[in-house]
Amino acid sequence: MVMRNVLRHLRFLIAVQLLPALESGEETLVGGQAVLEGVMMRSPHAWGISVRKPDGTISTHSEPLERLSERHKWMGWPVVRGVITLGQAMVLGFRALRYSADVALDIPAKEGEAEAKKTEISGWVAALNIILSVGFFIFLYKFVPLVAATRLKNAYPAFGSQVAFNAVDGVIRLALFLLFIWAVSLMSDIRRVYQYHGAEHKTVFAFESHDPLDPRHVQAYSTFHPRCGTSFLMTVMIISILIYMLFPAHTFLTRFALRIALLPVIAGVSYELIRFAAKHGKSLFALLTKPGLWLQRITTKQPADDQVECAISALNEAMELEKQRGGELVIA
Repeated sequence: MVMRNVLRHLRFLIAVQLLPALESGEETLVGGQAVLEGVMMRSPHAWGISVRKPDGTISTHSEPLERLSERHKWMGWPVVRGVITLGQAMVLGFRALRYSADVALDIPAKEGEAEAKKTEISGWVAALNIILSVGFFIFLYKFVPLVAATRLKNAYPAFGSQVAFNAVDGVIRLALFLLFIWAVSLMSDIRRVYQYHGAEHKTVFAFESHDPLDPRHVQAYSTFHPRCGTSFLMTVMIISILIYMLFPAHTFLTRFALRIALLPVIAGVSYELIRFAAKHGKSLFALLTKPGLWLQRITTKQPADDQVECAISALNEAMELEKQRGGELVIA
């Protein structure tokens, strides 16, 4: 039982690292995120989550969602809105993951016990997970590629130019990202998360197409969606190479500080490109989303009907609360 709980907590930690790849960052439309044994869906003013319990039933929850850009106009400015939306999506995504973990970690009661024991994730553990997640991202995708590129430059002076150095740094960063995404996909638990990710995409497609939200109709749609966080992360990886080339730096510490300082700028610019590409599918910028769509062959899997049912349930929860709050979505 102890080992089982350790493995489940490990699955939660890995899912936290995958948060940006599993969520949709668009605040004006319906979007969602795969969680442990379930799906979280959100509308502009509400979010709902449905998680399959060990006994086969579905646990649901919904809450109002505040659009910060409606309270503070400057948060809706181009580039700035990308950073704000991403930050809000990460916080909401972690809350959804925590809820799903609480449900998934529910241990059946032994005979004679009044109720099942539940392994809660405490507040300090949640804060620690966020710190570890940010630290992991900076270490793996900023520090390690920079160290490797610097050693290659020292060994091969041809890599010393601004363009060559940042190109090598970017290729190493991209390789590490792809390796991590692929490696965790080999875990059976994470593969199920990727299946729920596919269920979320299919359900959003069906909703946007005004089709009935039932497994038969939803299953007809693709698991690949242009507004997926996977496409966003791939765009971040590509755009970062180009932006770093614009800022000359010659020491390791300067380059490392620059990479951290430019994170909000890169995230904001990438958000705008994804947003534009989603609305103009035949534009030149839409080509930037293609690698992300290809990568979704790993981060999304074909879901079973019961997984689609969770995604539909989560969307219904969010939309019901959206209507109660006076919200209305018009899908063209």
